[in-house]
Amino acid sequence: MKELFASTCLAAAMLTFGNSAQAADCGDVTIASMNWQSAEVLASLDKFILTEGYGCNAEIIQGDTVPTITSMTEKGQPDIAPEGWVDLLPDVVNAGVANGKLVVASTVLTDGAVQGWWMPKYLADAHPDIKTIDDVLKHPELFPDPEDISKGAIHNGPQGWGGTVVTSQLYKAYGGEAANFTLVDTGSAAGLDGSIAKAYERKEGWVGYYWAPTALLGKYEMVKLEHGVPYDAAEWKRCNTVADCPDSKKNEWPKDTVQTLVTKPFSERAGEDVMGYLNKRAWSNDTVNKLMAWMTDNQASGDDGAKHFLEENKAMWEEWVSPEAAEKIKAAL
Repeated sequence: MKELFASTCLAAAMLTFGNSAQAADCGDVTIASMNWQSAEVLASLDKFILTEGYGCNAEIIQGDTVPTITSMTEKGQPDIAPEGWVDLLPDVVNAGVANGKLVVASTVLTDGAVQGWWMPKYLADAHPDIKTIDDVLKHPELFPDPEDISKGAIHNGPQGWGGTVVTSQLYKAYGGEAANFTLVDTGSAAGLDGSIAKAYERKEGWVGYYWAPTALLGKYEMVKLEHGVPYDAAEWKRCNTVADCPDSKKNEWPKDTVQTLVTKPFSERAGEDVMGYLNKRAWSNDTVNKLMAWMTDNQASGDDGAKHFLEENKAMWEEWVSPEAAEKIKAAL
């Protein structure tokens, strides 16, 4: 009986030591939360899973794309950038990887960050022949200008946005004016959102610039229009993104690659389980859109959103983590 007791104690001690070693390997972890909703909730999700599932001492710090990734390559901090928009500074990211400063984990947005021209799904369903920008421009009557219903309207973003410049150039390239469409300045992000909400609630025609992932597309189902031409990187740089370019050509709007970045030292001490999670953890725009819509409707924080996601999507996140971590996460919810 004493031998059984002793062996049981030894097994318990070894288990405790194993868990402690796992926590020690992971140790203190800094996670960058960027200043937009999808990045905020992802940082909170990583904090919860790494803390509760893998015994890390995770802390969220505030950041933004350029300063965060630059700091990771130059100073080795923070440890993790969950939502890194790597196309904004490819030279820094590529140099960081080549120099052994950075490790690329998952492509966290599986279908990329998407920008372009969108129309309501109810209108797309009613007019299945409308799939491209050129198709839209054949039907100004379906997308009436609120100020002049004899014309169609393309709704643009506010001045100062890169997407506003591109939309203005594509409006010229596709012959929007000749097709009897006006380019509407919505004035602000709120004005752009409001124009979509108003059209959707009234089941009216609307077409214009927007992007994903966003809370609004989680609430109002929209369909992105096809551009009808392949992406031309040289033309995109030469003219589509240049405000005063006089001769814009038709072009595809490229997707932005969004990846999780970790510092090389953290990847080496975190262990296979933690890095396994960061390499697998990825979600679609549709998933993020719906999560952010819930957060907006409930005035929820990133932490609230992370818990809501974990409670409602067990089958998804259980694929990202080890079975042992999954049980710990469930117990912590």
